Amino acid sequence: MSPRLKKLAGFTVFLPALVLYFFGAAALGEVAPDVQILKAGYFLVAGVAWALPAKYLMQWMEGAPRKTRPQGSSEG
Repeated sequence: MSPRLKKLAGFTVFLPALVLYFFGAAALGEVAPDVQILKAGYFLVAGVAWALPAKYLMQWMEGAPRKTRPQGSSEG
């Protein structure tokens, strides 16, 4: 897959998924116990948790296309 197509596919998936995650995290935060320290901890974790999957998606998007071996070659 070409780098340009990877970026298009990645952002097509990333942006709607990020918006859904933020709305879901906010909705889930509303049902958390009404103890401010717990809510603060939840929103701190939820506010950073999206970055780990995003990191791997961005690495995939920026990665060079894989080179395939010619059909007739054999290694070893």
